[in-house]
Order: sequence, then structure tokens, then C-alpha cells
Amino acid sequence: MRQRARALGFAPGQLPTGALNGITDVAGVRVGHVTLHEGDRTRTGVTAILPHGGNLYQDKVPAGLAILNGYGKLAGSTQLLELGEIEAPIILTNTLAVGRAIEGVNRWTLAQPGNERVGSLNAVVGETNDGRLNDIRAALPTVDHVMAAIDNAKTDAVAEGGVGAGTGTVAFGYKGGIGTSSRRVEAAGHSYHLGVLVQSNYGGALRVDGRDWRECTAADTDGSIMIVLATDAPLSDRNLRRLAERCFGGLARTGAALSNGSGDYALAFSTAETVRRTPARRRQVTTFAELPNDEMSPMFVAAIEATEEAILNSLFMAETITGFDVARQKAVTIRALRSA
Repeated sequence: MRQRARALGFAPGQLPTGALNGITDVAGVRVGHVTLHEGDRTRTGVTAILPHGGNLYQDKVPAGLAILNGYGKLAGSTQLLELGEIEAPIILTNTLAVGRAIEGVNRWTLAQPGNERVGSLNAVVGETNDGRLNDIRAALPTVDHVMAAIDNAKTDAVAEGGVGAGTGTVAFGYKGGIGTSSRRVEAAGHSYHLGVLVQSNYGGALRVDGRDWRECTAADTDGSIMIVLATDAPLSDRNLRRLAERCFGGLARTGAALSNGSGDYALAFSTAETVRRTPARRRQVTTFAELPNDEMSPMFVAAIEATEEAILNSLFMAETITGFDVARQKAVTIRALRSA
């Protein structure tokens, strides 16, 4: 049985974790997967992240986006940068499924009670390319798969490794996937949770908890990662953008190459009721209670630590897999990172 990083003795950083050591330690956050492992060629899927269990279009959450190297296809990014908010489930999938994922989000959101008059919607869909293990040219996942991932979303512990949007991903030449981690943070006299979920599919020279990995040989440098951060700390979209940027500190700690062909994206949102953008607040001048700049440093540390550990979990929880490499038109086996 595969084990998470902490069970193997790797515990990056100093801050304590939440009870689940995952993004769902942030109250209300839901995660759902659809995993497609079919025949000899299909190794792909969908992962959906919901900031809360209500109507996201009506009760939007503040959000910030950071881009380190923009070789990717992050749908919805310009409106997110402009308005600083999320109004629908966040979807992760493969590169060529982004359009279908947008349609899935649109259909699911427009069908929610209270959205009968909605005529515009900003779906946020992130991706990495799983074509080394998956016939990415096939029309999978479908719109229905995307909607099913949203419907499957739960507040429970998140499945990791080769599941959902991580089914066909590769990192550092090993099997990558979905990983998550969390931290508890003391700031301004209050206790908060911060959780990170990653879709790892990038390269470099792997480092584990500050040490060069003993097995690591010359590995790929190109590839991408999607990082999604959630917190219950009351933050403005400006400070959420700053928080998202710190996730790249955790990415760098793992030995990422940050190459010309990498897509490195981090999205952060707050679930705090005090900063939620409800219909009433959007109609008038509103005062928000939020964490000030001078109290952000502990949150920055938590983002770095949780990102690093989420990436390690994505590797340690993944299993060796054989799939179909589209570019090489042949079966390929990618082995899992050995833990011992």
C-alpha cells in the first residue's frame, strides 16, 4: 500500500497540519474526482474543487491568481485577475479537455436553483498535459464526466496519486498525480486553516524535504503544475494573489526546473464569511473585516510548506502505471517513486 510523505518520515516545515492534512481541512471546501482508467489508452480524469457547498455564483469568494511561467491554458484567468473572485467550481483536467470542462461547469452552474436568470459565467479550468500516458486526442473526459466530478465533491479526506486529473500525469520522470496538504496558522490572535491541492505533471531534479532524491537521474524539465490553495482566513483578493505567489516557494523546494515549457499556476481563495461576496454586498458599499498585511507572513510560510508537502504526497501516493504515449504512438510504463 502506498503511503503519504509523513508516514514515510518526510514532514516539510515547522507548522502543524490540520486533522486530514489536506485542502478539506478548510471548512466547507469540497473535492470530487472522476478517474478514467480504461483499456490500453485512456488514463485521464477530472478533479473538481468547490470553495463552499452553497450557490457559488450567488455567493462568490475572493480569489487571487499567480503565474510563474504561463505555458498553459488556464480558462477564466483574465476575469479572475480583473475581478478577484470565483463564482463556479474550479476544474482540473487534461489540456484538450478544457473546452468540455467549461461546458460542464456552465451546465452544472446554470442548473442550480437561483441561477435561472444568469446569462454570463466565468468557469475557471486548469490543465496539465497527460499525453505521455493517455490518448489525449480522444474526447475524454466528457462534459458529463465533469459534471459528475462536481456532484461527487465531498468534504472528506481527498484521494491522492493517480486519480482524477492526476490519473495520467508524470512528475520528475515518475508517476505524478493529485496531492494535498494543510497547515494551521496563528495570525492576529486567531487560528486559521490553509490547504493546498496540486496536479503535478512537471520536471526538474527531485528534492525531498531538502535532500536530493537518491534515485533521481536526469529527468524531464518541461511540464506543468496546477496549485489550488484554500484558506478560512479573511483575505482580500490582493493578499490572496500574494499568498498564491508564495506557493511557488514550495514548488521550487521540490527541485522544479521552472523551464520554458512549464506551466506554473497557483490559485488561492478564501472561504471566510466576512469576505464572501454575497448579492447584498455586491449592491452597496461594504466594509470587510480582513487580515492586514503585517499579519500575512505566517500565511506565506504555510503556503510554502503545504505546497511542498502536497507535491510529495502526489508522488508517494501514485502507483506504477502503463498507458499510451500519443507522441511516440506506443505503450509506456511510468514507475512510481520508490519510498524505500
